[in-house]
Amino acid sequence: MKFLFDLLPVILFFVAYKLAGAQPDASHQLATQWLGDGIGPTQAPILIATAVAIIATFAQIAIVWGKHRKVDTMLWVSLAIIVVFGGATLFFHNPTFIKWKPTALYWLFGAVLLGSALLFRRNLIRKMLEAQIQLPDAVWERLNMAWAAFFVSMGLLNIYIAYSFSEEAWVNFKLFGGMGLMLVFVLGQGFYLSRHIEEEKN
Repeated sequence: MKFLFDLLPVILFFVAYKLAGAQPDASHQLATQWLGDGIGPTQAPILIATAVAIIATFAQIAIVWGKHRKVDTMLWVSLAIIVVFGGATLFFHNPTFIKWKPTALYWLFGAVLLGSALLFRRNLIRKMLEAQIQLPDAVWERLNMAWAAFFVSMGLLNIYIAYSFSEEAWVNFKLFGGMGLMLVFVLGQGFYLSRHIEEEKN
């Protein structure tokens, strides 16, 4: 359930885009009413979806705060990035900004992992997981670098999809492609770690 909750803005973005695309006249009227004139019919779905994603992220913050009276740093970062890039998309009526949003988030995560390891000798992946599993130092280092490389690669792939394929293809990739690749990466990582966990036990 937590996984789906974390994906809530992405899921609602996808749903809003599909619903708006299925009703072009109504979505165009709604976008023009709330965002001003100068919006073409083909622009309305991505603008409406962006507005929904921003609202959903604020709702996430409110729900988490209401339950725990604290909010994880990553969720605050996600909020800041969606407000900046999503806000620019809505203000300028330009979907380029929202298309760069996933890349900005991926690259920020990658930069934090690399910067912490190289500049401060802090392995953030180890810090998050060492209470659950015990691994050799070299494996923790490789794991940290693998996550950093994954985030950098995902950022590059997002931009490639955004500029090489249709807007609808990018929206589909944003949900299914991103989620699928993350799942494959985590499963592959699990198989890799299982060998070292068994070695540690022996």
